[in-house]
Amino acid sequence: MADKFSFDIVSEVNMMEIENAINQAQKELATRFDFKGSKSSIELNKNENKIILIADDEFKLKSLKDILEGRLAKRGVSIKALNYKTLEKAFEGHIRQNADIISGLAADKAKELVKLIKDSKIKVQTQIDGSKVKVISAKKDDLQAVITYLKEKTFSVPLQFTNYR
Repeated sequence: MADKFSFDIVSEVNMMEIENAINQAQKELATRFDFKGSKSSIELNKNENKIILIADDEFKLKSLKDILEGRLAKRGVSIKALNYKTLEKAFEGHIRQNADIISGLAADKAKELVKLIKDSKIKVQTQIDGSKVKVISAKKDDLQAVITYLKEKTFSVPLQFTNYR
């Protein structure tokens, strides 16, 4: 039996599920009566990991977001994985909004997560390893306590707990 147990905290999104959600949202957009004759669209740019929403006005843009977020939620993708940028003017009076897909823990988010774990006073060791945070302890119960503690907290990015050993 090992004398140390560990798990990793990561923030990853399943791009296949995002693609499927966007395809479903595009199909719904094509059948919705309120978008008939509209040049509204939802596109995925895989190279830049972003979703591009184009709408006639802000009301239709809000509806586009609702459609997209609903489809992502049904596919099990956290809405926290999207970082909406500011509105921009597009062609012929339309408006565009980009949403970056957040994948991986940024260094500042990882440090914030480590601080949160240290503030919990649970006796574990943490270390930042690239885009993940490794949590190590001699007791499995302490690791379970950290997972429970983090699930109760609201964090700005979606968290998954992997490699539990």
